[in-house]
Amino acid sequence: MQKIYLDHASTTPVDPAVWEAIRPFFNGTFGNASSPHSFGREAARALEDARQTLASFIGAKADEVIFTSGATESNNQAVYGIAQSLKHKGNHIVASRIEHHSVLRPMESLCRDGFKVTYVTPDDAGIIHPDDIRKAVTKETILIAVMHASNEIGSIQPVSLVGAMAREQGIPFLVDAVQTVGHVPVDVTALNADLLSLSAHKFYGPKGVGALYIRKGTKVASLFKGGDQERGLRASTQNVPGAVGMARAAEVCRRNMDEEIAGQTQLRDRLVEGVLQRVEDVKLNGHRQSRLPNNAHFSFKGIEGEALLMSLDMEGIAASMGSACTSGAMEPSHVLKAIGLDDELAYGSLRVTVGRWTTQAEVDRFLDILPGIVSRLRI
Repeated sequence: MQKIYLDHASTTPVDPAVWEAIRPFFNGTFGNASSPHSFGREAARALEDARQTLASFIGAKADEVIFTSGATESNNQAVYGIAQSLKHKGNHIVASRIEHHSVLRPMESLCRDGFKVTYVTPDDAGIIHPDDIRKAVTKETILIAVMHASNEIGSIQPVSLVGAMAREQGIPFLVDAVQTVGHVPVDVTALNADLLSLSAHKFYGPKGVGALYIRKGTKVASLFKGGDQERGLRASTQNVPGAVGMARAAEVCRRNMDEEIAGQTQLRDRLVEGVLQRVEDVKLNGHRQSRLPNNAHFSFKGIEGEALLMSLDMEGIAASMGSACTSGAMEPSHVLKAIGLDDELAYGSLRVTVGRWTTQAEVDRFLDILPGIVSRLRI
C-alpha cells in the first residue's frame, strides 16, 4: 500500500542535509559546550555558529536567541518569564482565544495566582483584529500574545499591526511563530515582536529543540534554575546536535522558500478546490487567501472526525483533526469553537497539510479516496 503523509503541520521529516550536519555531533564533536577543554570549545563554537545562523534567519541578533527544548518550553518561558519579571507593573494579559495550549495553559495557571487574562475572539475566518486587541488593553497589561498563524486552520494574523500597537504602549508582545518559521518569511523587526517562539521539527529539523527570541531590553525571568547556560535564562546542558540541526534546517528553508511557497500553495489550492467540488456539506475553515501555503482545513457535516482519520489511515493516508498536542482530547477544538462552529462541525474536522516532498499524485490520490469514505461514514 502506498503511504501518503499529509500531516506536516504536526511534524516534518528531517531533511537529509540536516541529518548529515547533525551526525558528527553524536560521536566525534560530542563535547559539553560549557566545558573549558578542546572538546567543549569545539562544541561551543558549533553552538554559537548555529545561534548566529538561526538569528540571521529571523532578522535577530545572536545574543537575542536562546535555545530550548521546543516551542512549548519557549512559550512557557515567555509567558511565565514576563509575568514574573513585570508583576510589579501589572497583572493583566491580553491573548487571542485561538492561541496554542502552550500559551493558554500557562495563562490559566497564572490566573490561579491572581493574574487576569482577556481573550480576544477572531472573526469567522479566524483573523484577530488589532482594534479588538487595543480595546482589551488596560493600564495593568504586561503582555500581549497573538500567534503568527493558526496551527489548526492556517489563518495568518496581522501581527505586525498588533506589535506596532503594543510597541506604542510599551507592552511586550509574544508571537508564536511555530507554523510560519521556515514556511513564510519571518522577521522579528517587521513583526514588531519582543518575543518569538519556534520549533525545529516544524521545518525539517530534529525534534526536541526550539528557540525563543527575546528582544534586547525585554526583561524575562528564567524558568529553569541550576546553571548559567543561555545567558542565565535556560539552565541545562545545551543540545548541540539539535541546535546545529535547526540551523541547517533554517539554511535549507531560506534557500528553497520562494519555490516551496509557490509549489505548496498550488497543491493546497488543488486540495481545497477538489474537496469542495467532490464532497457535499463541507466547509473550508480559515481565511481563503491569508493562510499558510501548505494548510487546508475542513469541517464535514454528519461526520465524526476520528472515524474519518482512521478510515484514511487504513488507506495509507496520514492527516489530522488539528493540533497533535491535543489529539487525545474529548472536547471540540477551542479554535473551531472560537470561529463560530457548532459541535457537529467542530468534531467533523480534518486538517490536511502538505510538505517539501508532497506530490500532485499524492494529493490526487487523497482526492480520489476521500469522497467514498465520507459517503460511507454518513450512512
